Formats: sequence, C-alpha cells, structure tokens
Amino acid sequence: MGKLLYIQASPRGKRSYSLAVADAFVESYCGVHRCDEIAKLNVFTTHLPPFDGLAVQAKYSILHGQKHSQEEMAAWKAVEAVISDFRSADKYVLAVPMWNFGIPYRLKQYLDLLIQPTYTFSYSPEEGYKGLLVGKRAFIAYARGGEYPAGTPAESFDFQKKYLETALGFMGISDVQSVVVEPTLRGADLAAAKRDAAIAKARELAKVF
Repeated sequence: MGKLLYIQASPRGKRSYSLAVADAFVESYCGVHRCDEIAKLNVFTTHLPPFDGLAVQAKYSILHGQKHSQEEMAAWKAVEAVISDFRSADKYVLAVPMWNFGIPYRLKQYLDLLIQPTYTFSYSPEEGYKGLLVGKRAFIAYARGGEYPAGTPAESFDFQKKYLETALGFMGISDVQSVVVEPTLRGADLAAAKRDAAIAKARELAKVF
C-alpha cells in the first residue's frame, strides 16, 4: 500500500480550475489504487509554522550542533513535523493556480519549510547538491488566467511551472507530469472547454500513475 499526498494550493474551492482538474485526477487514481492511503493538505487552511527569525536561528543552531534554547527547539520541531509528513508520501498531487506569474504565497511558505539540508537535500564538494527524495512521483494541475506557450515571448513570464518543478527536482522529485488549464480569463465558455479537456487528460494520466 502506498501513500498519495494531495496538496491543494488554491483558496477558491469549487471555483478553482486547478482543484477541479486535480480532484478528477485523484478520483481516477483511487479507482485504480484502491488500497493506497490518500492524504490531503490545503496550504490555506492548514496551520504552517512561520519560517521567521526564530525558526531560521533554530535551524542554524541545531544543524550546526550549537547551543539552542527550548524555544528554538520547539520552532524547529514544528518545521520537522511538516517535512516528516511530506516525506512519508510516495506520490504527490498538486493543484496550483498562477498568482502574479508565480505560485501562491502559502505554497511558497510550504516549500520554504520543506527544502532543508539533510532532510530533503544534501551537499558535498564532490557531488554538489543532491535531492534525497528520489523515486517519488508528482502530478501537477496548473491553472493560469493568460497563456504562456513554450517558445513564445510570453513563456518568459511563467515562473509558476518553472519554479515549482525546479523546487521539486531539487528535492529529488524529477518524475513530474502535469496538465495546464489556460487561459481562464478569456471567456467562460473557453475556460470551461479548457478545463474539461484538462480533466479528461488528468483522468487518463491517473490510471498509470
């Protein structure tokens, strides 16, 4: 039995195109992998510990074996709990809208908690940076108001897909599949058609995920 972690990065509920596609993927996946555990994490409703000055100080003090306070240890334990939950999954599904050409700020906070040395990546002078979460897979449902086709000038504004897949790859998750719903802001009929096509593709991908 495996574990799939479904990370929801949209606060728009039933109005969300990325959630609609990711929901369809998970539903299709469950039909094939009936014994797998499905866990959900909505970054907008889940308490994420702040990665503030205390947490940063705790990180350097504890990882470097320096003296640290109980308050620092508590702050770092909260970060470790988030990382442990993420690492426990074998597969990931993410629903991610584009915000200002990038990803929602709460998803960025989540990634800042996850990407920590010795937990999700390592470094050595010989090998450089090395992701530690190898062998895991991810599916991402992207939604954008505009269009950013590969090979066009608009592609340079896409810091959503580029950043997220770079971050996952840095942690060792390089087996990533995705579908994109775009454009969602150029008429309801066109957006619905694009959403439905993405849902159909997602359902097929889920069967062999």
